[in-house]
Amino acid sequence: MDADATRLEQIVGNLLSNAIKYTERDGHIAISVTAEGQEAVLRVRDDGAGIERHLLPRVFDAFVQGDRTLNRAHGGLGIGLTLVRRLVELHGGDVSARSGGVKQGSTFEVRLPRRAAPEHRPVAGVTEVIAVKRRVLIVEDNRDAGDMYRMLLELAGHEVLLAADGPSGLEMLKSARPDIALVDIGLPGMDGYELAKRFRAEAGADRVVLVALTGYGSSNDRERSKRAGFDHHLTKPVDADALRSLLGGHL
Repeated sequence: MDADATRLEQIVGNLLSNAIKYTERDGHIAISVTAEGQEAVLRVRDDGAGIERHLLPRVFDAFVQGDRTLNRAHGGLGIGLTLVRRLVELHGGDVSARSGGVKQGSTFEVRLPRRAAPEHRPVAGVTEVIAVKRRVLIVEDNRDAGDMYRMLLELAGHEVLLAADGPSGLEMLKSARPDIALVDIGLPGMDGYELAKRFRAEAGADRVVLVALTGYGSSNDRERSKRAGFDHHLTKPVDADALRSLLGGHL
C-alpha cells in the first residue's frame, strides 16, 4: 500500500478500541488483513454487544449512539469511528459495519486501494490542500468532542488550541487572538453567550471570528447567538464537511 503509517495505526487502533469497549471479558475479537483484487481488506470482528439495525447506516456519524447498557457504562461519544471513516476516505478507501443486532457482535471492514509495488511519492488525498491555514481555538468542556474537532482540523492543516471551560476560553481568546474560535454554548464557569459578550468588549476583538456550537438551531437560538457577538451558528452534531468548509473559506 501507499499510505500514511501513522494514520493507518489510528484506523486499526480505533477499531480495536471500539471492539474492546463493546465485548465482554469472555468474548472474542478477531482481526484479519487480506488482499482481494486491487484492495487491501482489514476486518475487525467481535461477538460483543452488536449494533441496533436502525443505527448501522449512521454508526460512523459523530455523537450517534444506541441505548446499549455497555455504551452508557463505558462512556464516550463514538468519536473514534467518525475519525476512522475520515482517515479511510482520505486514503481513497471506504469502511462499513455489519451486525445481526443487539448481542450479535459486529464486523467492521476497511477497504483500501492496493499498489502493485512500493512507490516513494506522497499519498494522494492524505494531505488536504486548504485555501487558508487558520489558528483555531476550540472551547469545549466535553473532552471527546474537543478531541474530535481538534483531530479533524489538524488533519486539514490548521493550528488548534483547546480550552475546557468559559473562563479559560476567554483568557485564551484575549492572549492567543486566534483567527477563529469555536465556542460551545453550555460551558462550565461561564456559558458561551457570556464569553462572547465579554470578549467582544475587548479592543480588536472584531478581528476574531466567533462560531457558536450548540444543540439548538431554531431562529430564536440563532438570533440570541448573534446578539451575543457570534458570527456563525453551528448546530450539533456538527457536520465535518461544513466545519472544514467554514474554516477553509473566506469568512
